[in-house]
Amino acid sequence: MEIQVGSQTIGLNHPTYFIADIGANHDGSLERAKYLIRLAKQAGADAAKFQNFQAPKIVSDYGFTHFSGKMSHQDKWNKSVFEVYEDATVPFDWTPELKAVCDEVGIDYFSTPYDFEAIDMLEQYVPAYKIGSGDIDWLEALERIAKKGKPVMLATGASSICDVQRAVHTILNVTPELVLMQCNTNYTGSSENFDHVHLHVLDTYRTMFPEVILGLSDHTGGHAAVLGAVTLGARVVEKHFTDDTTRQGPDHPFAMDPDTWDEMVQNTRKLERALGSADKFIAENEQETKYVQRRCLRAAKDIKAGETFTREMIDVLRPVTPGAILPPEIENVIGAKALVDIPAGQELTWKKLGE
Repeated sequence: MEIQVGSQTIGLNHPTYFIADIGANHDGSLERAKYLIRLAKQAGADAAKFQNFQAPKIVSDYGFTHFSGKMSHQDKWNKSVFEVYEDATVPFDWTPELKAVCDEVGIDYFSTPYDFEAIDMLEQYVPAYKIGSGDIDWLEALERIAKKGKPVMLATGASSICDVQRAVHTILNVTPELVLMQCNTNYTGSSENFDHVHLHVLDTYRTMFPEVILGLSDHTGGHAAVLGAVTLGARVVEKHFTDDTTRQGPDHPFAMDPDTWDEMVQNTRKLERALGSADKFIAENEQETKYVQRRCLRAAKDIKAGETFTREMIDVLRPVTPGAILPPEIENVIGAKALVDIPAGQELTWKKLGE
């Protein structure tokens, strides 16, 4: 399975596609949003992503002010959930300018829509749609996005396999172009989150949905999880991106800065090279090593023509000389006669032996 996103082909045999989720890290400034796009490109991202939501259409102020349960990372916010979403909004009229900057620097423009109006607005600007984990069971939104005729990337954080199956089938009933992304939606930045990423879910997804491309939407520190996911077959990676993780804001603390992002990309490219082929063969760069590390049969002492070989007359030593008798054939040498004098240490060849 391969899909085309912008100018890039995404699939198992292609380089990993990196999405820098700028999210709310624009801090309410269009110029800052443009600045982060440029930084993301310099750091090696393939796409810069934002999130298009309107506070009244994604959260209920009444619902959160009357919510009695634990709110995870939101408990640390100094403002109400509704106010934070209002502050983090990317106005629709920013979109043409953000897209223009992405085009200028050569990076794909992405945004995750969180209402029908945003879904329709983004159609002319994005090469693919990214669906956030929280909307995995909003099937009418999934279907509306799938009908846009663009590739779909679906994050699956805080969901059961039943949720995933239902969402995948909803999308695949409309379009075959789906990237299914394992995700854990704990945004606390705790190192304990590595215990909950469960990258082997990617193995399950590959088995259950062999027709989709795998990905990872990650919120753990550094890029250990990313390298593991790529090893397991993920070819789309999304992580939050900022210029300074100490800035105030909901997404800054667990985001990556340009230096750590660049390190992630460079290490992933090395990993992709190292993954190589599934075929086992003597690699081009170890052809010489094959001779100096492998062994062949050699005379353990000076041997006169006509002597019959016993095991004690044979050494198994490096290097292997081309044409020499190899260790698996040692039993065939025992009992043979030397046709010529063979000095100690010289390799044994079939031309030197007879019955």
